[in-house]
Amino acid sequence: MEEPLETFLSKKPFTRREFVVTALAAGFALAVRPAFGELLTTDAGGLTAGEVKIPAKGGEMPAYRAMPEKGGGFPVVLVVQEIFGVHEHIKDICRRLAKRGYLAVAPELYARQGDVSKMADTQEIFKVVSRVPDAQVMADLDAAADWAGKSGKGDLKRLGITGFCWGGRIVWLYAAHSPRLKAGVAWYGRLVGQASDLQPQHPIDVAAKLKAPVLGLYGGADTGIPIETVERMRQALKAAGGGSEIVVYPDAPHAFHADYRPSYRKEAAQDGWKRLQAWFKKHGVA
Repeated sequence: MEEPLETFLSKKPFTRREFVVTALAAGFALAVRPAFGELLTTDAGGLTAGEVKIPAKGGEMPAYRAMPEKGGGFPVVLVVQEIFGVHEHIKDICRRLAKRGYLAVAPELYARQGDVSKMADTQEIFKVVSRVPDAQVMADLDAAADWAGKSGKGDLKRLGITGFCWGGRIVWLYAAHSPRLKAGVAWYGRLVGQASDLQPQHPIDVAAKLKAPVLGLYGGADTGIPIETVERMRQALKAAGGGSEIVVYPDAPHAFHADYRPSYRKEAAQDGWKRLQAWFKKHGVA
């Protein structure tokens, strides 16, 4: 029998490392420069936006947050990075959410393991990312949510999460981990894999244990995530009940929402963004 994620976290705490990255990247990650695609840019007019420090195990975790300049009690959305870290694209997603009334916060989730923003070789990036324990990520996301609530601006009764690529996988895991979460939206996150000490379970293993409904957005032409695994996850979710759903865009490749990359597909990206907003509204994150 698979061990529940929360049981694993309680039995095998991750090493309490100090942070080696103390500030976010400026602009785009080196591995994705120069940026291509349509390169959507959201201005910060009417927003409070910028880098913040979030207390977490081992020190202070750098993060980007954006929210409306006036008011408070905003629904909170945790934004989970791609493998390239919290660079300009992830920051822009936070501003897009803030323009719609959210407090969006994107913590740098492998700040203890290394600064991938300055790495041009994706294989070197993978080496850093492979050292990031799921337990660490769950705890750091909890810390980011706590920070949003304690700021006096965020309403944790309306907590959501969205993530892309590496972060898409994390969305599924966090939905199995956090009892506070209301809803999640996972963009093309890996669903299956080999279990290891750092990654004891994958989304397919927790499909029946989700504490909040997740909307999965996937590309039918994604060469890194076989459609067979997407269908397996869809059937597992159907068997479990709970209201989670998966949408597949048949001709879309991996990273179809990444408007700064050649993989961007405008129609699928815009449709997925509309679905994200509707999903959050439907499930109380609005």
